[in-house]
Amino acid sequence: MESQRSFLFIALMVVTFLLYQQWQLDHAPVQQPVATNQVDSSVPNTSSNDEFVPVSSTATTPVVKPTTSSAALVEVTTDVLKIKINTQGGDIVEATLLDYETEQGSGVPFTMLQNGTFKYIAQSGLTGAQGIDRVVKGRPIYQVESNHYQLTGEEPLVIDLSYVANNGLSVIKRFTFEKSNYKVNVDYIIDNNSDAAASIELYAQLKQSSLVDTSSALIPTYRGAAYSTKEERYEKYDFEDIADANLNVTTQGGWVAMLQHYFVSSWIPNQTEANLLYTSFTSNQDAVIGFKSPALIIEPKQQATASASFYVGPKDQDALEKIADGLDLTVDFGFLFMISSPLHWLLLQIQALVVNWGVAIIIITIIVKGVMYPLTKAQYTSMAKMRELAPKMAQLKERFGDDRQKMSQATMEMYRKEKVNPAGGCLPLLIQMPIFLALYWVFLESVELRHATFGLWLQDLSSKDPYYILPVLMGVSMFIMQKMQPMTVQDPMQQKIMQYMPVMFTIFFFWFPSGLVLYWLVSNVISIIQMKIIFAGIEKKKAS
Repeated sequence: MESQRSFLFIALMVVTFLLYQQWQLDHAPVQQPVATNQVDSSVPNTSSNDEFVPVSSTATTPVVKPTTSSAALVEVTTDVLKIKINTQGGDIVEATLLDYETEQGSGVPFTMLQNGTFKYIAQSGLTGAQGIDRVVKGRPIYQVESNHYQLTGEEPLVIDLSYVANNGLSVIKRFTFEKSNYKVNVDYIIDNNSDAAASIELYAQLKQSSLVDTSSALIPTYRGAAYSTKEERYEKYDFEDIADANLNVTTQGGWVAMLQHYFVSSWIPNQTEANLLYTSFTSNQDAVIGFKSPALIIEPKQQATASASFYVGPKDQDALEKIADGLDLTVDFGFLFMISSPLHWLLLQIQALVVNWGVAIIIITIIVKGVMYPLTKAQYTSMAKMRELAPKMAQLKERFGDDRQKMSQATMEMYRKEKVNPAGGCLPLLIQMPIFLALYWVFLESVELRHATFGLWLQDLSSKDPYYILPVLMGVSMFIMQKMQPMTVQDPMQQKIMQYMPVMFTIFFFWFPSGLVLYWLVSNVISIIQMKIIFAGIEKKKAS
């Protein structure tokens, strides 16, 4: 197979794959709701417009009036997080990541959770027959000693919110923060001071406005919900899915999450219990995903504890892997994760040595091209042999004319005698294509590359080149490679396509992360050097 046709084929496959990724985001299939006349008591009740609490699996006592105290915000600051907790319900209504800027160089920390026009909050509470978030109208308003807390030193920061209900339950909602940790432990310590057994169910959910543009031109990134079960370690459930059908899955352990580019928030329940994972869609077009734990029976004059963990922060694979099984898969490397994961690990190891991310990308490119050199040599050697057979191919065409069967037989016989594999130039390219796509997802999904600086005009390798210098250089390198490979295709249309391919790819790469374009440019430069070495070796062998 001629080199130009091989390259055109691979290029079109790359473009098709990337466009298909965007099409999937825009036209993702959604689950259709099942028609039924019965009300499922295990899924959330969405009859209210904005505030809702998952319904109880047991009978619920009548709703009582809320306390007369007014709600307030409690501000908690650690070395990596700034959290705001609403005393009404004890929800986390704002989360700012202090080590990540909103815009590079702005000095403004990135706010992930917020309760403004674009709602994105983390809620938790107690439902069930005696659950205070179910029986108290408008949800309970907790009491707290202070409205400002700051983590100092190495010891964890513990914040208690307390509430005494009319049904005899005394509840402490305890938040525990640790240094340099994006995970927050949430414990409910419940004392049953009544004369009857109490049944409560812990729930926790993430609520986010679905009125957000999730498209990203040629760089598709996912924004939406995800969950994990014992059977499915990682499953996306986007806003359209939530709007069309309520998720209702019971699993041992599991977790629920909201994903966006580079960051994730997640509720992780007790991993030894059978938890119900659910979704809901409010009339305000807020998408909700959450879990509900099994009923906890508290005997009179006894105490019980219900616990969960909440993570809000970067998609750090190592940290997420330690929190819950499959949570690290929110760093979504796609179907090529088996290639992307080791490449991501190698990139981190290299960066730890050289510090500069741009240099690390150059080094990993050299390593990849070095490992792939035997395939590259086979590819270019096959191309050279195919060019040498071009005159004989022309003779066969004159001899057999339009008799395709005889032409095919004669061609295969010639390949056998000359010991040439017609797929020798294409197969190595097909093997190398997954490497490129795997690195594409590594550069796209690695939060470590967010706002990573290379030098000169490249101050953010996760965004496009502001001056389009790298894409232009990449196009020039493609043009040089094209000139080093004589045009062997005879079809005029294919010739024109090949001539304009460098221009097409240059424009296409304008919107790619500059780190990926850097990889492609360096890869092309190395390929040019390898081509010169391989072709020179072939000519030297022929001359001798």
